[in-house]
Amino acid sequence: MAEENNLPYQESELYRVRHSVAHVMAEAVLALFPEARLAIGPPIEDGFYYDFDLGLDEAGRPRTFSPEDLEAIEQRMKELLKQEARFERSTKTVEEARRFFAGQPYKLELIEELAAGRLDENGNPTAEPVQEVGIYQHRNFVDLCRGPHVPSTRFIKANAVKLLRTSGAYWRGDEKRPQLQRIYGTAWHNKTELDEYLKRLDEARARDHRRLGKELGLFHISPLVGSGLPLWLPKGAILRETLENFLRKAQLERGYLPVITPHIGKLELYITSGHYPYYKASQYTPIDVDEEKFLLKPMNCPHHIEIYRSSPRSYRDLPLRLAEFGTVYRYEQSGELTGLTRVRGFTVDDSHLFVTPEQLEDEFINVVNLIQHVFDAMGFHDYRARLGTNDPTSDKYAGVPEMWERGINAIRQAADRVGMRYSVEVGEAAFYGPKLDFIFRDVLKREWQLGTVQVDFLLPERFGLEYTGEDGRPHRPVMIHRAPFGSMERFVGILIEHFNGAFPLWLAPVQAVVIPITDNHLAYARQVAAELRTDGLRVEVDDSNTRMNAKIRQAQLQKVPYMLVIGDREMEGGQVAVRTRNNEDRGATPVAEFKERALHLVTTKSMDL
Repeated sequence: MAEENNLPYQESELYRVRHSVAHVMAEAVLALFPEARLAIGPPIEDGFYYDFDLGLDEAGRPRTFSPEDLEAIEQRMKELLKQEARFERSTKTVEEARRFFAGQPYKLELIEELAAGRLDENGNPTAEPVQEVGIYQHRNFVDLCRGPHVPSTRFIKANAVKLLRTSGAYWRGDEKRPQLQRIYGTAWHNKTELDEYLKRLDEARARDHRRLGKELGLFHISPLVGSGLPLWLPKGAILRETLENFLRKAQLERGYLPVITPHIGKLELYITSGHYPYYKASQYTPIDVDEEKFLLKPMNCPHHIEIYRSSPRSYRDLPLRLAEFGTVYRYEQSGELTGLTRVRGFTVDDSHLFVTPEQLEDEFINVVNLIQHVFDAMGFHDYRARLGTNDPTSDKYAGVPEMWERGINAIRQAADRVGMRYSVEVGEAAFYGPKLDFIFRDVLKREWQLGTVQVDFLLPERFGLEYTGEDGRPHRPVMIHRAPFGSMERFVGILIEHFNGAFPLWLAPVQAVVIPITDNHLAYARQVAAELRTDGLRVEVDDSNTRMNAKIRQAQLQKVPYMLVIGDREMEGGQVAVRTRNNEDRGATPVAEFKERALHLVTTKSMDL
């Protein structure tokens, strides 16, 4: 989330502005569509949305917003924003709120959830039943809301507000519930900030990994295979394998041991770990096999725990570092699936370290160093660390307070020891323990949560893990969960957009295309390609029946780092004419010299060409 004056986003001025604009938007919608029924309208990162039920159209289908509707709503909003109105907070008893919102069924449902202590005004889980509910009013518009808001519309610049798009959204995210119409918008301090944001949106659309993935031949989503289940095409597979091999090498150098686990496991395994039913809503229906229930693997950790338990362990065996590129499966609603960044089957660069309490701090630091090594190799330098802790008021976290305190203190001590700055965010922990997340900001200033390190005292307890200490007595190990990439699918999607498909040489699926000017140069072109491949470079020969300039253009469109053009002079002198994807002509270069430079760039993981 964006921060303002070092405040969390939820406490910032922009958060209040966007929340207030969402109410003005709902006011405008009701002015134009009096029959509309209101759902929820919270601020989100970089903007806000509001969900509406417009009833049915003449054909009996849910009424939707047209582009013309969106323009009219935005125009009405700007008119309303120029008329100063105060945002006034009050409360109503649950019974008063029921009567007041009698014509708004979605608000009534939220009131019942509030009264029962299940959800807050924005539909988020809560734990406290309420006797009174929050109400905000400006002019004649009244909404069920806990705030916060700006004092009045005077604090909102009408020319810094923009409606972006509409979409369908199921009520409460449940595809069995009514489909509502969602309007997304954004609001900023001033028009300059809005214009900069809209420019970033245009750039993001140009860099969309779904489009680039198709154009560059990286991955394919087949309707017959299923949504959210990407197929890796040869170039995408090369990119992914390059990343995996890089991390495998780094792990072997640091004492990690490779393991492989199956894609399903008995339901009992995940009940013991707590992943089921904790993640039940995002897991697939259990499979009946020989009168036993199995589950598509939602997490790798229980499998690695069973590997630990496969033989007795001594303190001399620890730390034990198990690593796997393990594929897991989560049920995501079809409307939430997005290319590689939101999928149903994904591979985690997962590792679980089993350590003694005395080893915990050093091992945690070693993992942090590994994540920083990965980020350095990717050229990721703009990132921050976030310590995610449990929310003591929530019941979604397992374990006793003492366990959480030990884990949080361990992370703090490790981070402080290496001088790492971090923010603390309550409620960002895993259900079994606190974690340190690394939040990367890409070239478009978007933040992505990538690497993570988690401290876990809970699962060793649930599975009764032990090791024999120096005193000959049984002791309980501590687990560290870690994933520098996170999900391979999501990481590649982020990489595509960050680099706009123009990967650094060491990651490029095709590092050079050899281009013979005529068929007379084809044999030498193939000879050059074979020589470069012998040293591990990924090279293709364009032997198509097209002109040289067209071949160069095609390679540039494919964002291939180098085009090696071959004519009579190059063939006679044992050279290649080097061009880059940036259209730089470096002229004739001996093959050995080009190879030496390219291999150096690959070995050093350079961002240069």
